[in-house]
Amino acid sequence: MKRIVSLFATVVLVLVCSGAALAAAEAAGGTDSTAKVAIALASGFGIAIAAFGAALGQGRMAAAAMESIGRNPNAADRIQLPMILGLAFIEALAIYALIIAFALQGKI
Repeated sequence: MKRIVSLFATVVLVLVCSGAALAAAEAAGGTDSTAKVAIALASGFGIAIAAFGAALGQGRMAAAAMESIGRNPNAADRIQLPMILGLAFIEALAIYALIIAFALQGKI
């Protein structure tokens, strides 16, 4: 439970940092150095959290699939397709985070 609360707090912090940085940049009429640093940190933290979450999710999914195939080898065909779809969805989330990080870097 502590991990979930810690992860949630980190995500909220990253979202607040990026929102505040963009709002400060628009209010000032340009981007000052503090806003640029905040945008760079927010994009870096965002992609780091997304990459960590994707790697953790993919590892757990692969381990669970291999364990279930090891217990019931006849079900390998029925396990493989949902596993590949799940891995693709997890990787798509990491790619979305990368796109958002690039968009934030474009604001600098």
